[in-house]
Amino acid sequence: MDPELSSKPLSFNSARFLISASRLDECPPDSGAEVAFAGRSNAGKSSALNAITANGKLARTSKTPGRTRLINFFTLNREGCRLVDLPGYGYAKVSRNMKDDWQQHLGHYLNDRRCLRGLVLVMDIRHPLTDFDQMMVNWCEHNNLALMILATKADKLKFGQAKTAMLGIAKQLKEFSCVQHLIMFSATSKRGVDDCREALSDWLEAPAD
Repeated sequence: MDPELSSKPLSFNSARFLISASRLDECPPDSGAEVAFAGRSNAGKSSALNAITANGKLARTSKTPGRTRLINFFTLNREGCRLVDLPGYGYAKVSRNMKDDWQQHLGHYLNDRRCLRGLVLVMDIRHPLTDFDQMMVNWCEHNNLALMILATKADKLKFGQAKTAMLGIAKQLKEFSCVQHLIMFSATSKRGVDDCREALSDWLEAPAD
């Protein structure tokens, strides 16, 4: 790694699109450090990525859920550090064969990507811990992968309601050691953006095992 690059503070505003991949063998070389974002369609994953990177056009947002069908990689100013936008799950109006194929390749990425430092699971604070969310929590626990929960769309609730929802999520997740961060988040108000960036920096800048 270039010493000059490695000494630069990690800047999420520097995020730039790198490549899209439909299969593991199309992904960038398995080196450096990546953090992947996953979430059920319409949970606010693209909006969260755009808020974290201060780039409203980085991850495509759409009122049609499930449009992201590729694994999208974004490079940061620190050499080898990347954010990864995983395909949204659910609702997508695609054939069953295409959906099965796409979920299979997503599974290959999660199981085989050695540079993956952590997973950010994006869930709507009003509808948390869906079957998909629980499946991803269980997967991270089984594979000892660090997990961050972003409870998005917090601006849609009054603050007291949002706090109550967060307490409920925390109670359901208390048995899972993989959960390192649980953050109330709003892409609209920017609540939780700084906390998320700090946690992401810790993961991406940690020395490799």
